[in-house]
Amino acid sequence: MSVPPESVVPPPSEPSSPSDIPAQERTWAMAAHLSALLGAVVTSMHGGGFACFLGPLIIWLIKKDSMPFVADQGKEALNFNISVAIITLALVVLSAITFGIGLIIAIPMWVVIGIGWFVLTIIAAVKANEGVRYRYPFTLRLIK
Repeated sequence: MSVPPESVVPPPSEPSSPSDIPAQERTWAMAAHLSALLGAVVTSMHGGGFACFLGPLIIWLIKKDSMPFVADQGKEALNFNISVAIITLALVVLSAITFGIGLIIAIPMWVVIGIGWFVLTIIAAVKANEGVRYRYPFTLRLIK
């Protein structure tokens, strides 16, 4: 039994080029990346800084069903920032269990991770604003 061609529903089309992504979606995707910077600044004023993933999480949850590009980039920003938070927390634990000796390793690593996190977040935001799907390197893909 064959299915008539009229009943076949084509798959949703992906934008053929970055310029096909609406400006509003590109702006929200950029905000998903940049919100990590805001989250880190706000929470660092209150003794933390680990909440860099809250902004991307909120934007992803709000826009994932209505804007496919934002869903993709929000999820990417969320995964990257969760990865950075896990690594940072692991360095804190290392420092604590070695009674501070681990700080010899942790402090330089925090500097490198902080600079890399900042630079990669800016690059991702610029690429998202251009309509390019950016993939962070060294990221655990925890949110599928």
